[in-house]
Amino acid sequence: MTASFSRITPTQALKLLADTPLLELGHMANQRRQAVTDPTVVTFVIDRNINYSNICSCQCSFCAFYRHQDSPDAYWLSRQEFAQKIAETVDAGGNQILLQGGLHPEKTIEDYEQMLRQIKEDFPEVHIHAFGAPEVHHIAAISGMSTQQCLQRLKQAGLGTIPGGGAEILVDRVRQRISPNKIGATGWIETMQEAHRQGIRTTATMMFGTGESSEDLIEHLDRIRQAQDETGGFTAFIPWTYQPDYTELYEQQGRQLQKKTSHEYLRVLALSRIYLDNIPNIQVSWVTQGDKAAQVALNFGANDYGSLMLEENVVKSAGVSFRMSLDQLVHTIRNAGFRAMERNVYYEPLREHTT
Repeated sequence: MTASFSRITPTQALKLLADTPLLELGHMANQRRQAVTDPTVVTFVIDRNINYSNICSCQCSFCAFYRHQDSPDAYWLSRQEFAQKIAETVDAGGNQILLQGGLHPEKTIEDYEQMLRQIKEDFPEVHIHAFGAPEVHHIAAISGMSTQQCLQRLKQAGLGTIPGGGAEILVDRVRQRISPNKIGATGWIETMQEAHRQGIRTTATMMFGTGESSEDLIEHLDRIRQAQDETGGFTAFIPWTYQPDYTELYEQQGRQLQKKTSHEYLRVLALSRIYLDNIPNIQVSWVTQGDKAAQVALNFGANDYGSLMLEENVVKSAGVSFRMSLDQLVHTIRNAGFRAMERNVYYEPLREHTT
């Protein structure tokens, strides 16, 4: 962080979120973004989000994707299905895949090691960005081992980095209401920090809009900032909004939970850049917000457009399906006044796209 910007406190953050006019908040965030990243560049990655299974024992009320093991549409991808999806990704110019699935009640560490090794045998050059903290914690628990041992074995089998999914809101009172069977806030942080200690970089996320308070949002950001101070392994932060359609939580709340507006999204995004002074990259969520709001977000502290995302199923299951081709994504970035730079998972530039 540039020395001219002082670190804000939780109290100051609450006041900014509540009282600062939107454009002023965006300007503050953009100043900080320009101080720590190239102000002319917006980065993105070409990859595919492969949801290897929808079978999940967690059954979070905000999720429309999970299925019970005996559901007729429950699945666990085969090696052949993986190969087809990854081959399509490579053909499209991708050099990495993101793997996320449910918390399977029976699969153990050996099953996940086999998955990783088969992918590496078939596609040795593809980087594997896989298994959020809840998945790692679950695999360790069901396999009777520590998180440290689990991460060591997954890394040896081919795991490269870990996505930040499963954070939701890092406040246990909120988690108990929306995902009581999932890893707690401290467990999420400790799993990520253990990954960092083993040289496995991760991202961090925040899903908001499930009825949490502003204080909860700030507590989430503060826990991420403190963890980054200690281990420094987060490469990026991605806030995104809860998509209520077809979810149990929406029905439980009498369909009163409404999608967060673009205005609300931009306020939280900007505050994230201001508060998280030790995380260099803030990513937009065009998959939930659409390309127009995502373009605006590039002037509210964000410097990364995320993934081209050749496939996405979790948000889609909640009735949201924004899609873009590579040409459209590049045009969207350039039309917002930035250079479109393809990157790798470590946010290192690969090549600029000019058309």
